[in-house]
Amino acid sequence: MNSLIVVEDPGDWPLGESGPPVVPARSYLTDPAYGEDRSARVFNLCQSFHYQKLGYYVSLLAEARGHRPWPPAGTIEDLQSQNLVQVLTSELAQLVEQTLAPLKSAQFELSVYFGLNVAQRYNVLAGQLFKLLQVPLLRARFERVKGHWQTRAIDLIGINDIPPEHRQFAFDAAARHFARRSTGPQSAARRFRIAILHNPEEAHQPSNAAALRKFAAAATALGMQPEFILPGDFGRLPEFDALFIRDTTFVHHYTYRFARRAKAEGLIVIDDPDSILKCNNKVYLAELLAHHNLPAPRTLLIHRDNIDQIVPLLALPCVLKQPDSSFSVGVDKVSDENELRAKVAELLEMSDLIVAQEWLPTEFDWRVGILDGRVIFVCKYYMARGHWQIIDHSSETGRNEGPTEALAIGEAPEDVVTIALQAANLIGDGFYGVDIKQSGNRCCIIEVNDNPNVDAGNEDGVLKDALYREVMGVFLRRLEQDRSGGNPT
Repeated sequence: MNSLIVVEDPGDWPLGESGPPVVPARSYLTDPAYGEDRSARVFNLCQSFHYQKLGYYVSLLAEARGHRPWPPAGTIEDLQSQNLVQVLTSELAQLVEQTLAPLKSAQFELSVYFGLNVAQRYNVLAGQLFKLLQVPLLRARFERVKGHWQTRAIDLIGINDIPPEHRQFAFDAAARHFARRSTGPQSAARRFRIAILHNPEEAHQPSNAAALRKFAAAATALGMQPEFILPGDFGRLPEFDALFIRDTTFVHHYTYRFARRAKAEGLIVIDDPDSILKCNNKVYLAELLAHHNLPAPRTLLIHRDNIDQIVPLLALPCVLKQPDSSFSVGVDKVSDENELRAKVAELLEMSDLIVAQEWLPTEFDWRVGILDGRVIFVCKYYMARGHWQIIDHSSETGRNEGPTEALAIGEAPEDVVTIALQAANLIGDGFYGVDIKQSGNRCCIIEVNDNPNVDAGNEDGVLKDALYREVMGVFLRRLEQDRSGGNPT
């Protein structure tokens, strides 16, 4: 497996010819050549890993290309939460206690450079943190509470965060690591109580009240015990065997934290955290579809240096997408160059990368519902009256939404079903809604959504109550396989 070192400024990394190739972050993100080696290990040494900054996108797009990023995108998110930090490092609690026992102070900070610390006595702990988290450069903070050491935070650090007196040691540690060509291990992760997370205060719920009742009735009919939980019930997750998220998901959001915690506790979970992470970013989806040659609208990943390419490549009008847009919010159609530049500037204030796509006007979008690698429903989502999207949030009467028409799976064009399955399978084996536009013989994947809508009277128009039994049946199979020691599918 080949390695790459990705940095914001190649001048910050002195190893040069004595280590793996050093690549500027913007080049890695936008040059298709870096996607050709599908087994590359990418050491992401960017300065900032905050949401939608360059370091975040390097790891996210590396995963879309089939690369192995250090740190993984999921770890970047996990380390934002103190609770998840403690979950992730719980298996090291005894080692932390033993290593830090001689210290007299109540707080301690440990810098880890490719698995090593400047003080050799901390190298076992440093090495275990490196292998567990797969983070090249980190700073761990510990605190003694009631006589016991606890991991308080783990910070991702960039090259410029390394103190001057540590820099040569850090570079030497990296050189030793690459000379060994070491690899990091994978971390691992339990009847039938199923939590259904929903939020009655949420404006755009993925299931209406009638659908939620039908999901619960289906679970009960299959011998499971469903219970509706709310965002404030995070601490109750260990009481359950499965989690079904029926709340609008985002990455920087309690839904993602619920998914991560549920997975860490060994629950069967839909939507799984990887699906939330991947489906909630349009930049990731655009790269993923392009990398696997699946049909999509002409697409350009936009940053501050390539704005002039939009009109020649996509023409006007075109569509601009905020990376974490959903429910038609954060998606704009621009018709002239002044409007284009103003909107691009606005979006780039929020994210280092945004998505621009050609505009494909259609009367409706196909929605293909996929669970566990199988199509379970097909619908037509019609555009809102007088609007170019399914939902018109600018309507004077409030939210104006187009009608939904449920069809038998066999009524949908074969191409639509085929490419929807291909796209969903790239994400995982969870619950997805794939949106496809069809213009003549051309079918284009618009996006793959986790947490797809299932409303009573809409998506269940063909299968009726059987749709809810299909979904709950997947939970039951996975729970039974997990209990018997098999691998849930």
